[in-house]
Order: sequence, then structure tokens, then C-alpha cells
Amino acid sequence: MTTLSYDVSLSLAQAALQKGADLGLKPLAVVVLDHRASLRICLNQDGTAIHRHRVAHGKANAAMSLGMGSRALGARAEAQAYFVDAVGRMMDGDFIPVPGGVLIRNANGDLLGAVGISGDTSDNDEAAAVAAIEAVGLIAETGA
Repeated sequence: MTTLSYDVSLSLAQAALQKGADLGLKPLAVVVLDHRASLRICLNQDGTAIHRHRVAHGKANAAMSLGMGSRALGARAEAQAYFVDAVGRMMDGDFIPVPGGVLIRNANGDLLGAVGISGDTSDNDEAAAVAAIEAVGLIAETGA
């Protein structure tokens, strides 16, 4: 697989919501972006707080923009605050460098896209993203 099809993107998003339910997480918003950072899927569970989908998009978009999981971006934000702030401003705020934005790769290491999740703690958002990516047979890259 070299691109994220609609069916794989939908399966990935649904797997993330299922993992959230299995873990008893708060309602989640899930965004899947393709290799061009174009939106493939956005799902919001009932009860998701307003704008959670935008936070999820910001996490996935941040990961795609700098080519690393948003967990690594969070560490980079601490070490290079001015740089990360500048990138966020350049992207009109659609850049959220906290865990929950995970790159999606195939077995060859090709970048297929990213998933972003928001709704629970950042660590739990990331856990749901990783589980979903693995559930569809792909490789998750958190930056850890």
C-alpha cells in the first residue's frame, strides 16, 4: 500500500473510536490525513467537546508538517520554543505539538499520512491512534 484509501482511512478511524471505547476514554474526535496532509476522514463521537476535531487535525497536521510524531514535536517545543511557535504561527495555529498526532507508515517505511486524536489525555489519544494504525496492518510512528 502506498496511499491511504477511503476504506483504510475509515477503518483506521473506526478502530481508534473502538479502542477509545475499550479503554473507557472520553468521547474522541479522529482525523486521518493522507501523504499530502489532505483530509481523508473526520469522525466525532457523540459528546465530543466543541472544536475537538480541530485539535485532532492540528495534531495530525503538526506531525505531517515536520515529519515526526507530535510526541517528538512536544519535546522539540520545549527545546526550541521559538522555532515551534514560529511554525505554529506560520500555519495559522493548525499545529498542535502534543501527543496524539501519529505518522502512518507502510512496511517499506513510506509515509502514508497521519492520524490525530483529541478528547482524552494526550497519552490516551496517542494510545488509541497507535492501536488503530496497527489494527489496519500499518506502522505507527509517535516520535517516542
